[in-house]
Amino acid sequence: MHSGLLISHADARPMYLQIIEQIQQRIAVGDWPPGHELPSIRALAAETRVSVITVKRAYLELERAGVIVTRQGRGSFVAERAGLSLELHRQELDTQLAAAADLGRRLGLSADALADRLRGLAQALEDQAHPHEPAGSEEES
Repeated sequence: MHSGLLISHADARPMYLQIIEQIQQRIAVGDWPPGHELPSIRALAAETRVSVITVKRAYLELERAGVIVTRQGRGSFVAERAGLSLELHRQELDTQLAAAADLGRRLGLSADALADRLRGLAQALEDQAHPHEPAGSEEES
């Protein structure tokens, strides 16, 4: 079973975290639906060229978080939990927002200034999703 996971040895993040993030992303976007069988620990270790211990740690963390379930003698599977994909998307959003807040702090932005920027971005996205009709373009009856 080919997972398509890619581990970068140049990435500063630990390899087990890279595995966790990529599995969560696959689940969040629906590539790996509830009940999907994950590669065995040994197979994923061989495919990604990391140790079995590294993959096992990633799987244990995912299991603790309720993202996957392991059935003795059968393998590991995506948890069949309602709302898992949405929950993973929200976690990713929180991670990105925390990184943005940290960058804003390093740039010297106040919490209010950062919140104003986020509101401005949210409004721009809303405007793109629902563009306003130009004035005078309505048909008259």
